[in-house]
Amino acid sequence: MAGSKILIIEDDQDIREGVTVLLEGEGYEVSGAADGAEGLALLTDDCDLVILDVMMPGMSGIDTCKEIRRRQSMVPILFLSAKTKESDKATGLLSGGDDYLCKPFSYTELLARVKALIRRYHLYQGKPDDDFRPKDCDVVSGDLEVGLESGVVKLGGTPVSLTDTEFGILRLLAEAPGTIHSARQIYETVWGLPYEHSANATIMVHVSHLRNKIERDPKQPVHVKTVWGRGYRFE
Repeated sequence: MAGSKILIIEDDQDIREGVTVLLEGEGYEVSGAADGAEGLALLTDDCDLVILDVMMPGMSGIDTCKEIRRRQSMVPILFLSAKTKESDKATGLLSGGDDYLCKPFSYTELLARVKALIRRYHLYQGKPDDDFRPKDCDVVSGDLEVGLESGVVKLGGTPVSLTDTEFGILRLLAEAPGTIHSARQIYETVWGLPYEHSANATIMVHVSHLRNKIERDPKQPVHVKTVWGRGYRFE
């Protein structure tokens, strides 16, 4: 969405400036930082997206991400990294990131991911989006309450803080209890990007995060079930 605020934390000046020019050309308000400490100082409550380099001098991108989450900020975080191993991606996602883009990347792919993350964040923060209108109802499963429109999730009456990606997965599943959603359906709906096989690991990490927050025993989930070989469903 034009006018959305994006913070880029990247020590490579050429990349930082190139991405800034690209995003400002699309109508975004962009601020930049060369390291994690500077980026944390610039982060504000009205920020709509953080683009974060993994390998930086001083505070790494992983540590910066963890600090952002410790501050209870649910702003979406897109990692940029030259590390391409699945284990590296998993580390980034487990630290609280929402998406991971490997260097070198095309500006087309970067822009697609930026738009998808911001769109989803606005949607789950209750901001208007004409392409997708939430249903005005809640879903209750045992001691779990899911506000499909409000975005409020409670476990045993206590509010649960979810990232927009975690809530996106939960909302998709909770809208159709008992329906099995494939990895392709989840990725293309929640991430808003074309499905690729490597997305399975990304989904698994976020489902694990979600279960840690909404299940009494994440190892024996009762709300978000895995249907082996087929996908996930909400009970």
